[in-house]
Amino acid sequence: MKPSSSEQHPPGEHLASHRQGSLQVFTIERESEGNQLTLGMISALAGAIRQAGQQDISAILIRSQGSDFSLGRDTRPAAAASAPASAAVASATALSMRSGMTSPILDVYDAIAGAAVPVIARVQGRALGFGCALATACDITIAADVARFQLPELEKNLPPTLAVSAMMARVPRKALTWMVYSMQQIDAQAALSLGIVSQVVPLAQLDDACEQIAAGLAQRSRPALVAVKDYFRSAPGMDPRAASDYAANLLATVFSSIQK
Repeated sequence: MKPSSSEQHPPGEHLASHRQGSLQVFTIERESEGNQLTLGMISALAGAIRQAGQQDISAILIRSQGSDFSLGRDTRPAAAASAPASAAVASATALSMRSGMTSPILDVYDAIAGAAVPVIARVQGRALGFGCALATACDITIAADVARFQLPELEKNLPPTLAVSAMMARVPRKALTWMVYSMQQIDAQAALSLGIVSQVVPLAQLDDACEQIAAGLAQRSRPALVAVKDYFRSAPGMDPRAASDYAANLLATVFSSIQK
């Protein structure tokens, strides 16, 4: 899935974007730093996903350059700012932490969930911390057999609650708590069994697998794709009867649009 230079529309520094037919591709380009994302990159990615979802596309693909998908969030700027000179500054930092640090992370999870079309992750190597949560949050995650997943935040005495918030609806609690407390890496097959990834393929076949699912989605009508995404997003919060009624309403709406 190599971009055409004429189609490049970078959403931000170290993030590239290109349109490939009905597929919108976002590429994390920070290979020298293990594709760690700064808060600015995370905010830019969330905005780009939202904007892409408004276009006439069938899917969104998130990928990265190099051997790793993402080693997580780059915490160095935050660490540099975490030594306040006074109690007043410390108080201000605590009060602004949600809007300054946690909100961008939660926002990208919300952008993926709220996208009208499926969001696909291509995971070629390690996905740690935020990278693991980002891969899990996507609707479809295709991983190479050499991919590895880990929640190592407790190594720095940081609770990975934001990552857990993106993963807890997809990963069984016993497995997720084990990942959090043990901080051990799991391989792609284990991630498949836990619901972190959708499919595992040999590394050499990773691009072909992504292109295959994207090509299949491109042949489907956008109303059908939007309805499926909407149902997966909304139905879990409904009681069974309401979920059944909503399923019937969505099907009737899409069927009606096809008949016109």
